[in-house]
Amino acid sequence: MRRLSELAGLFDVAVIGGGIIGAGIARDAARRGLRVALLEKADYGSGTTAGSTRLIHGGLRYLEMLDFRLVRMDLREREILLRVAPHLVRPLRFLLPFYGEGMHYRVKMRVGLALYDLLSFDKSLPSRAFFGAEQLAEMEPELRREGLRGAAAYYDAQVDSPERLTLENVLDARGHGAAALNYAEVTGAMVRGGRVAGVRVRDVLEGGECEVRARLVVNATGPWLDRVAARLGPHPRPWLRTTKGIHVACDPVNRNAFAVRSPVDGRLFFVIPWLGYSWVGTTDTDFEDEPSRAKAEAEDVRYLIESAAYYFPALRGARVYWTNAGVRALVRKPGSASSVTRSHRIVADEAGVISVVGGKITGYRAIAEQVTDLVCRLLGQRRRSDTAEAPLPGGRERCGQGYLEAIYGCRAREVRELAEREPELGRPLDPEYPDLAAQVVFSVRHEQCMRVADFMLRRSLLGFRPDQGARAVAAVAEWMARELGWTAGRKEEEIRAYIERTREVKP
Repeated sequence: MRRLSELAGLFDVAVIGGGIIGAGIARDAARRGLRVALLEKADYGSGTTAGSTRLIHGGLRYLEMLDFRLVRMDLREREILLRVAPHLVRPLRFLLPFYGEGMHYRVKMRVGLALYDLLSFDKSLPSRAFFGAEQLAEMEPELRREGLRGAAAYYDAQVDSPERLTLENVLDARGHGAAALNYAEVTGAMVRGGRVAGVRVRDVLEGGECEVRARLVVNATGPWLDRVAARLGPHPRPWLRTTKGIHVACDPVNRNAFAVRSPVDGRLFFVIPWLGYSWVGTTDTDFEDEPSRAKAEAEDVRYLIESAAYYFPALRGARVYWTNAGVRALVRKPGSASSVTRSHRIVADEAGVISVVGGKITGYRAIAEQVTDLVCRLLGQRRRSDTAEAPLPGGRERCGQGYLEAIYGCRAREVRELAEREPELGRPLDPEYPDLAAQVVFSVRHEQCMRVADFMLRRSLLGFRPDQGARAVAAVAEWMARELGWTAGRKEEEIRAYIERTREVKP
């Protein structure tokens, strides 16, 4: 019950779901002075957020769907994130290679890129450009030469760790008074006079339970939305269409990001340089099982490798180090999975529950602002959002370009100061990695790191190394055990759980 004591009292809003959108709502509401509780049944950013393509982009393909509003919103949000989280979000050049495409396709592409630039009129990124075949061959030596006629280029942005982007929203929410708990599962609703007056919560780690009183409840649980809605009250029909997307981390073959169409079925997919890999994805197939069970099947991996090898033949013999999978939450509509818009809906019912249906990582801040605007209206309060101007914690000051800065931004100074105060913490977790013991201790003391997997995958980049950080797991568990008072049995259990997780994502 020690952790649950943070949830005492009456909250203005209880936000269920600690993915990027739920964390963004908690941050916005807390910065407006509302009393906020954020509840996540696993770890922050461990669901759909972690299974993303790791792009901050307008979505060039959504122009084909004529969804100009979505594209404009996301292009505006891309610019905001480049400004408020410069340590996590950075520009990325994309190439669209031309092979056998005719003049009609090229004209269509030129018009589309011109429109993309027009919709991002407030951008800081370079505009579109075009390259000839010879120039492109020098830029990308591994790109297939046969039939190559050149390429178009445009800019979007990339986030190496959307998990840390989520975490920084949580940290800022907590810094403005929010109560935020990971491993806190909502099991049901408290109903008074036909309205939801709060939720019942179970501490997944310590086993305690409590009631959290709240004037409003926001369901921001992504692909779990329908399941959670059923716990809160009558939910006669599903709102979501859930689809699975997988990615593979391969030997690097490209220097720029590529947006290309699969020769197998014509779907758009990406080949992106990321943390020293070629990051290939994504698929888009209907998935109705429990979202946490999604994984990359052999046929998914074959599809991506076959599709990407058409453009980069070296991928046929390249090593696939590991895979990941996530489940998208789309507004329920008929048609092929790839044809369903990524636009979101916000639904408020008479019981006092606000549901966020759909949405993309890129637009999370705008979605959070819209939800919090609605919360304020329903509570009879007029408070303006400032999240488009206020930097996230790691972006509040200019910082260098070191390894720690790429993870923590200006907060890297706090990690170094901890290592200086406690010299034992200044040692690497393993000679093969630059990560320090101080990072583990810092994550436990200041970032709600509760399990070994939390540190490996969501507080650091260790879990994304070719060996997924295997050489450091024992040291991470040892430092966490000291900080959290784990028994020897619990420490070994944490090590086993992480190693099992790494086996599950092997191709």
